[in-house]
Amino acid sequence: MENAAEIVRPARRWPAVVWIVRHGQSAGNVARDHATELGLPRIALTHRDVDVPLSDLGRDQARALGHWFSQNAEEARPNVILASPYVRAVETARLFREAGGCDRHEPICIDERLREKEFGILDGLTTAGIHELQPEQAAFRRLLGKFYHRPPGGESWCDVIFRLRALMDTVSLHHAGHRVMIVAHQVVVLCLRYIIEGLDEAQVLAIDAEGDVANCGLTEYRFEPDAGNDGGLVLARYNVTAPLVAEDTAVTSEPDAMVAARG
Repeated sequence: MENAAEIVRPARRWPAVVWIVRHGQSAGNVARDHATELGLPRIALTHRDVDVPLSDLGRDQARALGHWFSQNAEEARPNVILASPYVRAVETARLFREAGGCDRHEPICIDERLREKEFGILDGLTTAGIHELQPEQAAFRRLLGKFYHRPPGGESWCDVIFRLRALMDTVSLHHAGHRVMIVAHQVVVLCLRYIIEGLDEAQVLAIDAEGDVANCGLTEYRFEPDAGNDGGLVLARYNVTAPLVAEDTAVTSEPDAMVAARG
């Protein structure tokens, strides 16, 4: 009977470690800062949001992260890389790999569920621009809160969480026992914390209110066999910027460019 019990015992469902990284500083972050400083309603961009590349500093940040991981033994580096399809995320993953953060032959697996939160009609507006050009949406956002507010053509945080729950099912199914790195966006990082840690609206918004996720900031979960009935992922560190500091690379944490509004 003991042998039978061992046979039906569930296998590990989760990766050995999951790292979640926000992309490096993008050209859109720089444009957003410029528009905000000038009090402009719109951010001047020449690309679709999906096509916005990294800034020069963002490329340095991605390389610094890769160099930091390259100092680890092979078994302490990612052997699965998942990335948002947005150029700034894919470029971050590629530069991380080129800098030795993982095996140079490791494929970068694009998953559309990791894309940036879609802002709909608020795309490209600064905080001032939202209040000036979309006052009804500004009022709805104040009423509903950022967790539930869905701008026309866009998504709420709940919508992002819905697609990320499906992503985590895929991670569990295909990457159990592996070392997985996810390269994505600020809201994705926070919504993955909401899912993995079983947070509620107030808890995740409190984390968000403490400050933006740093570009190339590192969040890490490790599998603990005693967490939950069958083991689970436990937060080891959040928004760590030590890899950038180690190379004297500037730390930045601007909101993503397409919508500058916070709160």
